[in-house]
Amino acid sequence: MRQKFTIWTAFLFLLLGCCLVYAQEDVTIVAPTTEAAEGLDLQAVGELFKDSENLEAFEKALNDPEVGINNLDLDEDGNVDFIRVVEEVESETHLIILQVPLTENEYQDVATIEVEKSGDDGYNMQVHGNDVIYGVNYYVAPAHVHIHTWPIIAWIYRPVYRPYRSVYRFGVYPRWWKPYRRVNVTVYRTRTVKVTRKSTFTVTRTTRVKSVTRVKYKPRTSTVVRKKTTVRKSGNKTVATKKTKKTKVKKKRQ
Repeated sequence: MRQKFTIWTAFLFLLLGCCLVYAQEDVTIVAPTTEAAEGLDLQAVGELFKDSENLEAFEKALNDPEVGINNLDLDEDGNVDFIRVVEEVESETHLIILQVPLTENEYQDVATIEVEKSGDDGYNMQVHGNDVIYGVNYYVAPAHVHIHTWPIIAWIYRPVYRPYRSVYRFGVYPRWWKPYRRVNVTVYRTRTVKVTRKSTFTVTRTTRVKSVTRVKYKPRTSTVVRKKTTVRKSGNKTVATKKTKKTKVKKKRQ
């Protein structure tokens, strides 16, 4: 009996030692998004889209500081960037581009809202984060929701419809908008959680809108700001380091 007890005790110590060695090994965790993605919660963007009457109203709500969904600052001048909305349509597929003008000739696409019609009342919809900002295959899609009842879906699929293209560009902004200061991530999350608690949308790595490839669209990426987050190993800790190349751009209003 004593011999069995000794063997089991030795085994437990050996197992514990293996666990400790394993725990001390270097573990690298690669974040799925860049720091820039923390300035625009795509689940909140989806909720905003769902509740908008049309794309003009959606663009206004997206940039409204009182709503607080947009906290994006790609050029890192301390002010929130204006996001304009541009739409491309091919047959029954709508591609709605959220785009930041950073200079007169430089644009950074942030995300696309993709909608396709399937049958009389069948629709597929997703928000696709731009690879540069959100990483590869980052989607936000409705979870068990029939979107044909949304006002904006009825609007973009009405019989006579012209794709929406924002009239705003760098230095030319609406009268109701002016640059406002970016808030820290903690404050921003307290804003968005009030919207995302509805749980209409969920994050996924799989595309749902298959026909989006038919739409003629080439993502635009600005050379003004390039943010890259790399992860290096340090002992048994994971340390994220940022490499940023940027050109400061002052937002103008006309």
